[in-house]
Amino acid sequence: MDFEPSARVRQLGAQLEDFMNTQVWPADTEWSRKVQQGEYPMDLIDDLKSKARASGLWNLFLPGLGKNEPGTRLSNLEYAPLAEIMGRLPWASEVFNCSAPDTGNMEILHMFGTDEQKQRWLDPLMEGSMRSAVSITEPDCASSDPTNLATTIRRKGHSYVINGRKWFTTGAAHPRFAFTLVLGLTDPDGNEPRHGRHSFVIVPVDARGFKVVRNIPIMNHFAPEGHCELAFDNVVVPRQNLLGQEGAGFAVAQARLGPGRVHHCMRTIGQCERALDLMCERALSRSTFGRNLADYANIQDWIAHSRIEIDQARLLNLYTSWLMDRDGNRAARVLVSEIKVAAANLQTRVLDRAMQIWGAAGLSNDTPLANLWTWGRALRFIDGPDEVHLRLIARNELKRVESR
Repeated sequence: MDFEPSARVRQLGAQLEDFMNTQVWPADTEWSRKVQQGEYPMDLIDDLKSKARASGLWNLFLPGLGKNEPGTRLSNLEYAPLAEIMGRLPWASEVFNCSAPDTGNMEILHMFGTDEQKQRWLDPLMEGSMRSAVSITEPDCASSDPTNLATTIRRKGHSYVINGRKWFTTGAAHPRFAFTLVLGLTDPDGNEPRHGRHSFVIVPVDARGFKVVRNIPIMNHFAPEGHCELAFDNVVVPRQNLLGQEGAGFAVAQARLGPGRVHHCMRTIGQCERALDLMCERALSRSTFGRNLADYANIQDWIAHSRIEIDQARLLNLYTSWLMDRDGNRAARVLVSEIKVAAANLQTRVLDRAMQIWGAAGLSNDTPLANLWTWGRALRFIDGPDEVHLRLIARNELKRVESR
């Protein structure tokens, strides 16, 4: 295996770095100002999106595109260093139409969508003219075991009727939020096996009975795109809004979550690199008791450990991406769990060190550190809590030894 970026990826990386430095980073102050005033800065985003697409920096994440679909054909391994670059600034991915949860939704619409669904939902997503969400987690059950999910999707004539509540649905507060993919019970009576009772349906934002209840703050931080609670009160959608086969919801979810988890980890590594830079800058410029912080052994240890741990996570992420590209998502599922746990815990460790070096300023919005730490802490739940992934990894090890 060779993780050295190809000439094409090096060229894209240099182009992306230049675009970030000349277009995106200079806009961060204006972005932050508008968001703090309660405004989602669509004018700013649309201008940058137009420039990014004209530069060929568009839909970088999605391999296997059709002939006429806009985007860059990259493997997971090729996408990884580019996702790192975008990930350094949390809102930047939208500029390049590479935001979660849209990326995962585009992938499963591409794999499972009908021609009609692709035309209505996938094409506008790939063009960047709408945003989407995916609704899985529920407030009234332990969603770490998704067979607990209780939202019902009942057939009624040529329609489905949806009832239930979801929460932590990312993207539902975005001004261009157009639809969510809802995972629920199409077999609430339990006639099928536990993992064959759920399905995905597409619910448009204007469906009667659908409501965005609230944008839930994460560690006292409101994300402008939203991590929302949603209510479905006798929401009716046509049967053709079923995504994939009835009862195949978990299979669709796994097809979505594998790459999605790895994409999160790619961006996390970029954010940790940014935190390490800030850690070093502060250590070199701040002095206490007549010495620079950088002269203290414990500060040097924090910096060194951070460098080692980031490099370790990057290598694990690249290996996971390489295996997914070579053998498919299922073959890499244990590695996906490994990097998911490793990256989320890496981010909270590195950001905690950086915040400590920055002192009380690291707790404020004067630096990006508190926000980045918050996201790292949330990532320990997003796409499955640590404990579920650790269980899968441990069972795989026990099975390996037991089979000797």
